[in-house]
Amino acid sequence: MRPPRLDQLDDLDRQLVALLQANARESVASLARQLDVARTTVIARIARLERSNVIAGYSVRLGQDVLDSSIVAYVGIIIAPKHGAAVQKRLGKMPEVQLLCAVSGEFDYVAWLRADSPDRLNDLLDQIGGLEGVERTTTSIILARKIDRGTV
Repeated sequence: MRPPRLDQLDDLDRQLVALLQANARESVASLARQLDVARTTVIARIARLERSNVIAGYSVRLGQDVLDSSIVAYVGIIIAPKHGAAVQKRLGKMPEVQLLCAVSGEFDYVAWLRADSPDRLNDLLDQIGGLEGVERTTTSIILARKIDRGTV
């Protein structure tokens, strides 16, 4: 069963999800105060959102200063017809591929890469460009995060 979309949730659930996205470590008491509901309501709502996979997990976002030694880039990838699954499988074996999304528009996929050096990024881009079924790539290096809500 698929989880409900955010627009299918009621206002309280959407507000709760937004607060947790901003700070997943917020205390239940604080969430209840901000939402003007009982703590037990917040506990029950979070449990239900987790069971229904609306909340799929919690993670740690590292600060930018910790990540400064690495290079983050996104790569738009155009795939030849009928090669998508094979390319996806090969990209999945590259630990530097942090996120792979199927997208509409100019590209078929957008991959987010994290490399420890410009040379390693160059090697990765050569590997990706050389995969059977990859017709073309376009790369942009992330210079700075201007807004980061941690939702990507």
